Amino acid sequence: MRYKLLGKSGLRVSELCLGTMTFGEDWGWGASKDESRQIFDNFVEAGGNFIDTANGYTDGTSEKIVGELIAKDRERFVVATKYSFPLRMNDNRNDPNGSGNHRKNLIQSLEGSLKRLNTDYIDLFWLHAWDFTTPVEEVMRSLDDVVRQGKVLYVGISDAPAWIISQANTIAQYQGWTPFVALQVEYSLIQRTPERDLLPMAKALDLAVTPWSPLGGGVLTGKYNKPPQPGEEAGRLANPATGNISERSLAIAELVTQVATEIGRTPSQVAIAWLRAQSGVIIPIIGARKLSQFQDNLEALDVTLSPEHLQRLNQVSQIELGFPHDFLQNDVIRDRLFGGTFSILDNHRV
Repeated sequence: MRYKLLGKSGLRVSELCLGTMTFGEDWGWGASKDESRQIFDNFVEAGGNFIDTANGYTDGTSEKIVGELIAKDRERFVVATKYSFPLRMNDNRNDPNGSGNHRKNLIQSLEGSLKRLNTDYIDLFWLHAWDFTTPVEEVMRSLDDVVRQGKVLYVGISDAPAWIISQANTIAQYQGWTPFVALQVEYSLIQRTPERDLLPMAKALDLAVTPWSPLGGGVLTGKYNKPPQPGEEAGRLANPATGNISERSLAIAELVTQVATEIGRTPSQVAIAWLRAQSGVIIPIIGARKLSQFQDNLEALDVTLSPEHLQRLNQVSQIELGFPHDFLQNDVIRDRLFGGTFSILDNHRV
């Protein structure tokens, strides 16, 4: 396992992040405590030190299990958790302040996470999802306060528009507050829309990117390309993680499987290797319900895709960037903007 700097910080994190949303059986499909420990130990033995959870994962059980697992060597691990959503699915019914980005929920969520994780501080505290009602200034000042209190070391943001994040870090910079150093988004061969604005923004602001669902909700494993067994058709057409699976997604998964066969690897390893080959600081979050699944994902570290394989995968999964990106990349527009010299300009910012 190699290590990366977490965005515009000096913090060193492993090149893969252990996702623990599957730790705990409260939701009816997660890993048992014993299986979770085996997954954790396997990750640590490989050199992993970056662990991601959230207050609401398996109704708080994930944080409790992670707290037990890190207890014997707390200082070694970079532990990330999140706030925004309630602890349990229905906890905030008729309680308008039981969730959201505001200061009250931030404080009460952080205190709860510290107790469940049995730790004095959180290494990386994520805002989980933007609520479009809390002022950016309130969020950034509140996060800065808990950093100054020593309860949080670094802050990140997940599932938010690029313009919000840019505004937040600009305000933090000029107010002397703690900025976001990392961005968590859904990103995979199935979901490439972050390439429009979120990923270019992350490069410009030097944010580390931790993609969730790197296997596209399981589609990129190729299991939905196989003929369904009796009684499985409904699950194939209405996968709870992805909704109805499009023909485009199935075509991408088919090519992933082809590439995997050509290089003697599994589709999951190819999908994760593609992510790791993208530019910028990309740290995929990998998690599983079974140790065997996790071990398979972990072996993606040994996979390097050839330029030809990357080209084929990029082509089958390509998206339209849309306006203004397609407009600004038009040859005519570029010719007018650069006076016909674009092709002979060495742009070191690309």
